[in-house]
Amino acid sequence: MGKVVIPFEVVKIAEDIKAMRIRGAGRIARAAAQALKIAAEKYVEKKDLTEFIKYIDEVAKLLLSTRPTAVSLPNAVMYITSRLKRAKMKTIDEAISLIVKLSNEFIEYSKVATEKIGIIGSRRIQNGDVILTHCNSSAAVSIIINAHKQGKKIKVYATETRPKFQGYITAKALLSEGVDVTLIPDSAVRYIMKKVDKVIVGADTVAANGAVVNKIGTSNIALAAKEARVRMFVAAETYKFSPATVIGELVQIEERSPLEIVSEEYLKEHPNVKVRNPAFDVTPPEYIDAIITEEGLIPPQAAFLVLIEKYGWVIQDYFMKEFKTVKEEYEEWY
Repeated sequence: MGKVVIPFEVVKIAEDIKAMRIRGAGRIARAAAQALKIAAEKYVEKKDLTEFIKYIDEVAKLLLSTRPTAVSLPNAVMYITSRLKRAKMKTIDEAISLIVKLSNEFIEYSKVATEKIGIIGSRRIQNGDVILTHCNSSAAVSIIINAHKQGKKIKVYATETRPKFQGYITAKALLSEGVDVTLIPDSAVRYIMKKVDKVIVGADTVAANGAVVNKIGTSNIALAAKEARVRMFVAAETYKFSPATVIGELVQIEERSPLEIVSEEYLKEHPNVKVRNPAFDVTPPEYIDAIITEEGLIPPQAAFLVLIEKYGWVIQDYFMKEFKTVKEEYEEWY
């Protein structure tokens, strides 16, 4: 197989994910599934099934390289590619049809999961509640909007979520539905927490021990909520649970360009200034009251059970891959 030519539309989606023009774990996952669908539909060689599988692998690698933290992306890619490789196909047309079918399945499942979380989570909101949310989570927004549509009078504080200001998107979405929302700087969270009844945030990744990886600042909010005895809820579809963490792999925290924080001119004027821009942080399970999934509410400590139920075969694949690597290293040395 020569150099793989990936369709422009697919490359554009990958670039949009990397540049955060496509944001939010759910949207990223759906975009990845759509990219694989486009790649399959635009495949022109149509000669050899093995070559087609290699082509899809290259597309998958491109997508996986865009954002290292949000597990929704690799889970979406794995949902499609793993089933493709396990299917017994005879022609490229069959493989293309399968990818299109699986992509559509995942996209629809993702949207329905968000809707279910909205309904389930809204039951935890009472009339008169003041809610704090952070960043821009489709699942968290769905919960708040569902509660509002049920006639519950609620007030929402939305953090700006620096440096990319995803809170502006959240505020706009809530305002469009008539929700009473106030935008606050991230640094005002502890001051505002005394007025808050519940915190509802999304998640980019849920680890096997129930720890939640989410937009930077989430752990600070959880700490302030714990101090003020305010309940902390995380809205997360089960495809945001990380199978790799079951075998001990750590979630890689993405660090982004310093230019999201300071200007290029500033760096030129102060060349010795070091700038770090972590995009995510980790909230320990003991700071979380419950994780709201499309399957229902679970305590963070039950994340492991969800992973075993949903991703048992994937975890087995991870384990066998790790075992093979260790075995090869052992044989090399001895």
